[in-house]
Amino acid sequence: MNKALLNFYENAYSYCIENNYLNEIEWQSSLDFSTFTEVDLLRESSWVILCSGFRERCVKKIFNYISLCFFDWESSESIVEQSDLCINTALSIFNHSKKIVAITDVAKFILHTGFSNYKSQITRNPINTLQKLPYIGPITALHLAKNIGFNTSKPDRHLERLRKYFSFKDTNSLCKLLSK
Repeated sequence: MNKALLNFYENAYSYCIENNYLNEIEWQSSLDFSTFTEVDLLRESSWVILCSGFRERCVKKIFNYISLCFFDWESSESIVEQSDLCINTALSIFNHSKKIVAITDVAKFILHTGFSNYKSQITRNPINTLQKLPYIGPITALHLAKNIGFNTSKPDRHLERLRKYFSFKDTNSLCKLLSK
């Protein structure tokens, strides 16, 4: 492995440990796609929708409240049945109607498709299947896949810069080498 890349990784890892990001590392390591549930899909798709174009720090501040607005993601059926209530309460703290409505649209999609059926589709073709969800595109599908347990990377601007700097063809190949 490239010595400069290894040094960079070791410094980044040390920074994460020193700045209390160990829980984030452990959470990501603990994910297992085979055990993800409807609750996980609703929560993580909502997280990804809200984070798109926003700083993670901003979404983190409001996410517990948003979760309460959507019945802590207990089921797509609950969210669909009370979609007006969910939307109106969520908009009181996060005034981005397209994103909030997209969360209820995800619940409608999952309810209509059936969670078990949709999970089977994800298993066969994860990224393309996740892009069927409202507000989920090519990059956010990778983010969502990573958050529900797939071994992939989200090519955000930071990883893209590293990929270019260390001359990798894509962020996945960079991350796979680093994970070894």
